Amino acid sequence: MERWIGALPVGVAFGVLFLGAFVRGGATYWVGSRLRRGGEASSWARRFDTPVVQRAERWVSRFGAPLVSLGFLTVGLQSAINLAAGLLRMPARRFIPALVVGALAWATLYLTVGLAVVDAAFGRISWVWVLVAVAGVVLVSLAVSRFIRRRAEAAGVARS
Repeated sequence: MERWIGALPVGVAFGVLFLGAFVRGGATYWVGSRLRRGGEASSWARRFDTPVVQRAERWVSRFGAPLVSLGFLTVGLQSAINLAAGLLRMPARRFIPALVVGALAWATLYLTVGLAVVDAAFGRISWVWVLVAVAGVVLVSLAVSRFIRRRAEAAGVARS
């Protein structure tokens, strides 16, 4: 796939990657919301009718959007986060903007760092530039997580 994406103009490759992440994230959220809706019509609903789940729903509704966006920068958690957002009834008006930001971040990360790693592995660029790109992503991630933590603390959410 790297060879196919690498052969496209950058704008087209970015669009393909963005759409892929957007559709996958939206579909996973939709599956979660449908599972929840189907569960409400069955005996499964009792599992969601607890104070803990209701508190989680309120928390996800209020603070979940940044986590959805940041989930796209993780490996192996993207689908779980999007599915949980659907299961916990995160409003679509909050999920969709977070999905757009996350898909943009994922496409940017894959198009820059991801393809840089592939190019470095095949000897087309220096590993130094890969390390610079990775360091940049780490610094941006730390800044965003600090911002989210401070915002949550200001809102009175206790750290776990």
